[in-house]
Amino acid sequence: MLPTQTYLPAILWMLLSTFIWTVIFSAGKFADGSIGVFQLTFLRYVGGLTALLALLPSKGGFRAHISRQPKANMARALCACGAAISITWASANMPLIDATAISMSYGIFGVLLGAIVLKETIRPSHWTAVSVSLAGVAIVMVSKGAFQGHIAIAPTFIAVLSAIFLAIEGLLISILGRSEKAFTVMLYVSFFGCGLMLPAALLEWTQPTPATFVLCLALGPLGILGQYCTIRGYRSAPLSVVAPVDYSWLFFSALLGLVVFNEVPTHGTWLGCLIVALGGVLLIRSGKAA
Repeated sequence: MLPTQTYLPAILWMLLSTFIWTVIFSAGKFADGSIGVFQLTFLRYVGGLTALLALLPSKGGFRAHISRQPKANMARALCACGAAISITWASANMPLIDATAISMSYGIFGVLLGAIVLKETIRPSHWTAVSVSLAGVAIVMVSKGAFQGHIAIAPTFIAVLSAIFLAIEGLLISILGRSEKAFTVMLYVSFFGCGLMLPAALLEWTQPTPATFVLCLALGPLGILGQYCTIRGYRSAPLSVVAPVDYSWLFFSALLGLVVFNEVPTHGTWLGCLIVALGGVLLIRSGKAA
């Protein structure tokens, strides 16, 4: 069992990571159909790999980052690509708050994977914190009218799929983060991601404007920062602790909707976000009680 004093820093790393990925996964909504999701994701990986290669000499060169688990890195890249495509497409084809709410089931999948695969002990206090956070998610969903109107089946299914991909990726990050350097993990996922996304990107390729092209590439370095924060978080605490922190994704989505898309949160939304935050506090207290 990791020392309990590491739980709070891990949660803070995950909060920063979640904010960054909220912005990245909303890129499809920002693009508004001007660029396909496969092309957008490919350009993001290209931008990220370029940034990492520029830093590589200062990190000891290629030999210092030969992976001991290349298959796990490949599997993680597959899940990362699947999650990126799924949530970006779902967010662009349904209300942002709905896509985010569906993806919140990722935290539950993460806790279950931590218990089943990593044999982590899930105490009742953990389940209480997760349940409180889920209650907050439900309040936000109801206050925003999620699922009360017609929602196409495809975006809903894809959003659920993104939750599954995110949970499996979280498990793999937890495994890789304990044996490999953060830079090594990021380098491999960016390299594999470029290769995996290239064929699909070429099939749907459209000529983006220079501004769109640069912005898509810029998502790469931003994603590298997000990956770094994620790896630091998963390395510093059990999966059952850090996975539920991603419920803050709902709060960040509400904030992004207000500032960028002029979607004014209701009182129910703010109430739900406060309850989600309460779940996070309970999670921290559960770590101290270990």
